[in-house]
Amino acid sequence: MSGADIYHEMIVDYSRNPINYGKIENHDVTFHDSNPLCGDSIDIDMKIDDDKVTDIKFHGKGCAICMACSSVLTEITKGKSIEDARKIEKNDVLGELGLEHLQAVRIKCALLSLKVLKSALYTYLGNNMDEAQDRDKLKEEASNLY
Repeated sequence: MSGADIYHEMIVDYSRNPINYGKIENHDVTFHDSNPLCGDSIDIDMKIDDDKVTDIKFHGKGCAICMACSSVLTEITKGKSIEDARKIEKNDVLGELGLEHLQAVRIKCALLSLKVLKSALYTYLGNNMDEAQDRDKLKEEASNLY
């Protein structure tokens, strides 16, 4: 079995049996986004304690690549500090599934959950900051993500 076949099997398995799929009751933050071009729609719920992502789940619907990347992303994120979770990049997710050279038409499917995660983190941080100046700085940083 080639490396490409192994990655293909991983994508199929994650899409059929997603990891961390579901909702978190009493979450600290939730965020939703969708890709209207293909119909992918993802929500991420997180529980955060002492600036650490102690639980993360996603729910929604999407293609095999979207579901697989959402599963991988939640596995990567769980247990990380907020600061470390903010540093997760697209190649951290894509590399786990051998998708580093994904066609441009499918990249939005693969990265929807990362966009939702980052938006959720920035929402959480913004809601928990005291200083308006810090919130403005955070908004500027978030606006440069995509």
